[in-house]
Amino acid sequence: RWIKFEEKVEDGGERWSAPHVPALPLHSLFQLRTCLQKGTMLLDLDATSFKEIIDKALSGQPEEAELQPALREHLAALLLLQPQHQPTKSLLQLLAELGLSPCRGRKPGCPTRHPRKAKGRSEPRTQLSITPLKEQLRNRFKKKVPPGAEAAHVAVGEVDFLEKPFTAFIRLRRGVSLGSLAEVSLPSRFLFILLGPPKVTAYHEVGRAMATLLTDELFQRVAWQAEHREDLIAGMEAFLDELIVLPPGKWDPSARIPPPSHLPSPRRRTTVDPLDQQPHSNGDMTAAGDRASLGHPCSGEELERTGRLFGGLLRDIRRKAPWYGSDFSDALHPQCLSAVLYIYLATVTNAITFGGMLGDATANMQGVLESFLGTAFAGFIFCLFSGQPLTILSSTGPVLVFERLLFSFSQDHSLDYLEFRLWIGLWVAFFGVMLVATEASHLVRYFTRFTEEGFCALISLIFIYDSLKKMLSLADAFPINWQYRLDNVTSYSCTCNLRRLFNPILTCLTTLHRPPLPSIHHPDKTSTNLPSCPFAGLSRTQCLDRGGHLLGTSCQYVPDVTLISFLLFGGTFFSCTALKRFRSSRYFPVGVRKLVSDFAVILAILASCAVDAVLGLETPKLLVPSELKPTNPARGWIVFPFGANPWWVCLVSVVPAVLVTILIFMDQQITAVILNRREYKLQKGAGFHLDLLCVSLLMVVTSVTGLPWYVSATVISLAHMESLRKESATSAPGEHPEFLGIREQRLTGLAVFILMGVSVFMAPVLKHIPMPVLYGVFLHMGVTALNSIQLMDRVRLLLMPAKHQPDLAYLRHVPLRRVHLFTVIQLLCLALLWVLKSTTAAIIFPVMV
Repeated sequence: RWIKFEEKVEDGGERWSAPHVPALPLHSLFQLRTCLQKGTMLLDLDATSFKEIIDKALSGQPEEAELQPALREHLAALLLLQPQHQPTKSLLQLLAELGLSPCRGRKPGCPTRHPRKAKGRSEPRTQLSITPLKEQLRNRFKKKVPPGAEAAHVAVGEVDFLEKPFTAFIRLRRGVSLGSLAEVSLPSRFLFILLGPPKVTAYHEVGRAMATLLTDELFQRVAWQAEHREDLIAGMEAFLDELIVLPPGKWDPSARIPPPSHLPSPRRRTTVDPLDQQPHSNGDMTAAGDRASLGHPCSGEELERTGRLFGGLLRDIRRKAPWYGSDFSDALHPQCLSAVLYIYLATVTNAITFGGMLGDATANMQGVLESFLGTAFAGFIFCLFSGQPLTILSSTGPVLVFERLLFSFSQDHSLDYLEFRLWIGLWVAFFGVMLVATEASHLVRYFTRFTEEGFCALISLIFIYDSLKKMLSLADAFPINWQYRLDNVTSYSCTCNLRRLFNPILTCLTTLHRPPLPSIHHPDKTSTNLPSCPFAGLSRTQCLDRGGHLLGTSCQYVPDVTLISFLLFGGTFFSCTALKRFRSSRYFPVGVRKLVSDFAVILAILASCAVDAVLGLETPKLLVPSELKPTNPARGWIVFPFGANPWWVCLVSVVPAVLVTILIFMDQQITAVILNRREYKLQKGAGFHLDLLCVSLLMVVTSVTGLPWYVSATVISLAHMESLRKESATSAPGEHPEFLGIREQRLTGLAVFILMGVSVFMAPVLKHIPMPVLYGVFLHMGVTALNSIQLMDRVRLLLMPAKHQPDLAYLRHVPLRRVHLFTVIQLLCLALLWVLKSTTAAIIFPVMV
C-alpha cells in the first residue's frame, strides 16, 4: 500500500513494514510505459460498481488484443474475487490473539471455538462484496488517510490461462465506492490491471512502478487532467526526466530508504504543466527558489506607508477587526490550557525576579507587589486591544537599568523620584503616539536578520545567565558544608547565648535541639527533674528574635539544600527538553505523544515539585505578596504631577524621555518583527502601529500609578508561540506532521494575566513550588529561544568539518568563508552589547542596537 511512501506486508510476519521510499528498477518503468502505450485505456468512465468496470474494460480492448469470450469470463471471475487485506491491529487486539493462540489447536483444556475468518481476511473463493465490510469501516488505518483522499487500485499477477498480457488503465468520471475492494472504505478513482502468463515480465515491479507514479503529486495532476493516451505518456516522460539513478554497486537494493524529514515542494520541481510538454525546471530554478526563501520575513502590507496621519494605525485596526471574534473561539483547545499554565509560571517568576531587583534599585518605591499588579494590568489590556495578542509584556533589563540610574539621579539632586518618573512617562507616551501618527513603524522593514538575531541572542543569553546566577547565589543563603566530617559529629554543637540581655546569675547557655528532651522518669524511683534553664529548647529563630546569638561549630550547618536545588534545577530543564521532544518519539500513539509534548513544562514542574515534597528539604519556595499595599509605606497608589519637585522638572524630563522612547520603540518593534516572521505562518496579520500605541498609552497609566513600565518580552513571547504550534492531525505513514502555524488567539494571554492578578490570593498554593524548578523553566526558555535562531546553526558550523556540515540552503549559494565572517562579526557585536549592558552605559543600549 502507498499513501506517500511504500509499505509492504512482511513475509510470514503478518504485519506492515516501516514506510520507506520506493526503489524501482529502471526497466520496470520502461515496461510500464509500453503497457500504457499498447493496453486498454478508459478515461472518464461512467460506472458504479467494480463488476461494471471490469466488463467495460474487457470489452474495450483493441482488436489485435481482444480476448476470447471464455477467457474474458475466466478473467472477470478472477478479478471479482475478494482480495486479502492485512488489517492494522491495535495493541490490545494483538495481545488478545496472543492469549488465544495456545487454544487454536484444540488442546485439552482449551475451549472449543467455531471456525471463523480472521479479521479483515476472506475465504479464497469469496466474491467481492458490493457494500463495504465491517472490517473496512472499523479499520484503524483510516485515521492515517488525509481527508478528501481517494483510492487507486493496482492489480497485477501471473495467470496460466492467458497467452499474452492483459493491461488496462481506467479513470472514473467520479469517485465511486467499490465495495470491499479497498483496505478501508474510500471512493475510488483510478484502476490499473496487469495480468499475463508466467515469466513474460516482472508484473510485481511494474505494479509497484504504477503505484509510485500515482503517489507522485505532479503525475496525479496529469492523470486527473489527461484527455488522451499521449497526455498520460507525456506525464510519465516528465517523471522520467526527474529520475535519479543510483549505481548498482554503490548501494544495497534490498535496503529500505527511510522517508526524509522534508519533502521538496511541487512548485520547486516544476512551474509548468507537463501536459504542455515544455521543459522542466532545472537546478537554476531551485536555486532561485532557495534564494527567494531568504527574503525579509515581514515584507507585507503591514509595513507599507499610507502617507496619511494615523494611516498605518487605521489599517491595522481594519485588518484585525474581522478576526476579533475568532481570537476567542480559536482558543477552545486543550493545547491552550497547557500554554496558560506554562506562561503563567514563567511570568510569575519573571515578575518576582524583576520586582525584587526594582525594589533594590529604587528603595522599594517599586517592588514585587507593584510588579505583579503592573504585569497583570498592562498585560491584560495589551492582550485585549493589541494587534499581536501573542506578545507577552514584561519588564526588561534596559528598563531596569534606566530605573536605577533615574533613582540615583533623583537622590543626588533631591528630587522626588516618582514625580520625576511620571513626567518622563508622559513624555514617552506623547512621543510614542507621534511615532504612531507618522507611521514610524515602517522603519521596521530595515531590520535585518543580523539585528534580529543579535537582539534575540542577547535576551536569550540574559535568561540563561540570570537563571544560573540565581542558582549559584543559593550557596550564599544555604552554604555548602565543605568542612563537615561525619566522624567528628560528637564534637559538633550549637548554643544560644543570652548573657548580654539578663543578669549573669539567671543566664545560661541553652543547647539548640528539636524536639525538646522530655523529663527523665524512673518507674521505681522518685522522679528526677534535671536542672534546666528557663530558656532551654529555644529554636534558632526564637534565639535571634530575643536578641541572642549562636555559638558553636554546627550553627551554620544546614542539610545540603544547594545540592538538591541544583538537582531540581537540572532535572526540570532536562525534563522539559525531553518531554517537548517526545512528540517525535517512536513510542506510544501519536495522540499520547502530542498530549505529553503540549503539557511538557507542566509535567516537568509537577514531577520536580513532587520530588521536593517527598524529600521534605527546606528549598527556597515561590513567595508572592499576600497584601494589597505598596511595598514602601511612604508612597501611595497615585502619583501627583506637581508639589514635590520644581515646575521646570516637567520640561527637563524631555531629555531622558527621548532615550526611553528609543529604548521602548526598539525593544517593542524588534520583538514584534521576530514574532511575525514568515516561518510562523501567521494568518491574521501583524499590528505594529496598534501594538506601539497600546504600549505608549499604558505608559501613562503605569506612570500615574507608580507601576513598572512594560514592553514586549522576547523570550517569554517566543515561548508562548512555541507552546501554541499547530500540526496536521493526520499524516501518512512515514510522513512527519506538517507545521500548520500558530494557534492565534487572545484568550491564553488574557488568562495568564488574570491569574497574575489573583496570584495574591493563591499564595498558600504557590508557596509549594520551589524556586529552582522555576529557574529551570527559565533556562529552558532561554535555550529554546537561542536554538530557534540561525546564528546558533552558523556557530556550530565554525566547529564542524566541512564533510559533516548539514545541507543548508545558504551553504549552497554563499562561500563558507563569508558565512564564517558574517558569524564572527555577529558574535563580536553580541559581545559588545553584553559588555555594554553590564555597565552604567547600558542606557544607550537601544542606540547601539
